[in-house]
Amino acid sequence: MRKRTLFRLTAGTVAAGAATLAYASLVERNLFTLRRYDVPVLPTDAEPLRVLHLSDLHMMPNQRRKQDWVASLAALDPDLVVVTGDNMADPEAVPGVLRALQPLLDLPGAFVFGSNDYTGPVLKNPFTYFLPDREYTEGVPLPYEELRGILTGAGWVDLNNARTTVKAGGREIELAGVDDPHVERDDYDAVAGPVGDAALSIALAHSPEPAVLDRMAADGFGLMLAGHTHGGQVCVPGYGALVTNCGLPRSMARGLHRWPGSDSWLHVSAGLGTHPTAPVRFACRPEASILTLISR
Repeated sequence: MRKRTLFRLTAGTVAAGAATLAYASLVERNLFTLRRYDVPVLPTDAEPLRVLHLSDLHMMPNQRRKQDWVASLAALDPDLVVVTGDNMADPEAVPGVLRALQPLLDLPGAFVFGSNDYTGPVLKNPFTYFLPDREYTEGVPLPYEELRGILTGAGWVDLNNARTTVKAGGREIELAGVDDPHVERDDYDAVAGPVGDAALSIALAHSPEPAVLDRMAADGFGLMLAGHTHGGQVCVPGYGALVTNCGLPRSMARGLHRWPGSDSWLHVSAGLGTHPTAPVRFACRPEASILTLISR
């Protein structure tokens, strides 16, 4: 009787695990979801402004379902498009990224890169993400300069360690960004300084490292945008993300948060892709976000 009960428990556990893995790999990672947030960062009585935030496409050449879904977001008619890196996961991914973003390129836009715009992903033990000091391993080189040329050629602003102003939604917006802090390509000193007189200021980074976010908030940027965390990618219902793969607390792994000790808001996108060697998501759907900026 005990052996029979143990066998049934074991078989049930294995079956539940297999079903969960099948759902995470075949279903949820393709359940692309649009999130909507209101962010009170504009002056009193200012007209709302809509920002489309995309991140972590991790595009493979033949992911046409994801490409079509991203392209369909142009129908939202945002005032500004912001992309916070990790667009590619394969040396042949640029055409797929372009197919996804092409309908959005006529709109004002800005971008920073992530580590997986420079080099491709490599096979790794997923449990190493729990190690705070794990060594970063580079994969094959990716055609980031080709992608940069396409985006800037369309008029989008390259904010990798750069600062500028753009006009979107009928007003001037001050923008600053850093290259990916996750691989120590960031140079905040190159963009540091208090925000100016623009009605709105936005700062970008791929990886939401607190040391960088603290400086952005101290300079007065009202909204900070990042990705990288994948929202945890595999989450526990009722508990949330297990890891963020950076210094950000798990409670801020995705979504909109007031940055501690400041008047700044942080939005972390859970992103639209996965590491290609771990193509699963659980309790953490792939996402893009529409941020409607409203008066304080």
